[in-house]
Amino acid sequence: MKGLTDRQQAILDFIEEFSRTENMAPTVYEIASKFEIKPATAFAHLRALQRKGYVDRSSKARSLTLLRPSSPKHVSLNLSIPILGRISAGLPLLAEENIEESIQLDPRVLPKGIGGHRLFGLRVNGQSMKDAGILHGDLIVAKEMHSPQIGDAVVALVGDEATVKHFYINDEKLELRPANKDFKSQFYALDEVQIQGIVIALYRTY
Repeated sequence: MKGLTDRQQAILDFIEEFSRTENMAPTVYEIASKFEIKPATAFAHLRALQRKGYVDRSSKARSLTLLRPSSPKHVSLNLSIPILGRISAGLPLLAEENIEESIQLDPRVLPKGIGGHRLFGLRVNGQSMKDAGILHGDLIVAKEMHSPQIGDAVVALVGDEATVKHFYINDEKLELRPANKDFKSQFYALDEVQIQGIVIALYRTY
C-alpha cells in the first residue's frame, strides 16, 4: 500500500466525512473550496488517491467512491518526514522555510540504524543517478549526517543548490560522482560543499 502525503490524507478524510454527513460524495469544486486550492490541484490529488487505490471515480458528477471506507489514519508509530524544497545555505536544514510538506512512513520500511538521526526527504530533479535506481521525480529519504563514508549517496549543498550524488575524495578534492555515464563528476574544494545527509531510502509515488 502506497503512503499518502498529509494533504492527500486530509482530502481523503474530508471525502469520507462529507459522504457520511451529506449522503453523497463531494465534487472537485467543493474539495477545492474546502482546502482553498485550485480545482485543477484538487483533481490532481484525486488522481493520486485513485492511483493509490483509495478512491474510484468516473466522469459523472459526485461519482467518487471510497474503496477503503475506514481510511487509515496517521498514528504515532509512523514517522513524519519533512519534504524539503529549495535548501538555502544560510538556513538550518530543517528550517520552516525549507519544508514544502511531509509524508508519513512506517519505520519498518526504512533500514535499521537510523535511531538518533533526523530524517528528511528531497525530490530528485534530473537523471544523473538513474543507474543507481534513482530517477527524476523520485523522493529520496535521507538521514541528516555531515560525515559520509566514501561511496555513500549523499545530499550535498553547493551554494544554494542541493544535489544527490555519490561521495568521494580525490586528490584533496571532494568529488560528487553521478550514476549515469552521460554525466561527469564534479570536483570541489572541501570547503565549497556542505554534506547535508546520506540517502537511506527511495519513495516512489507513481
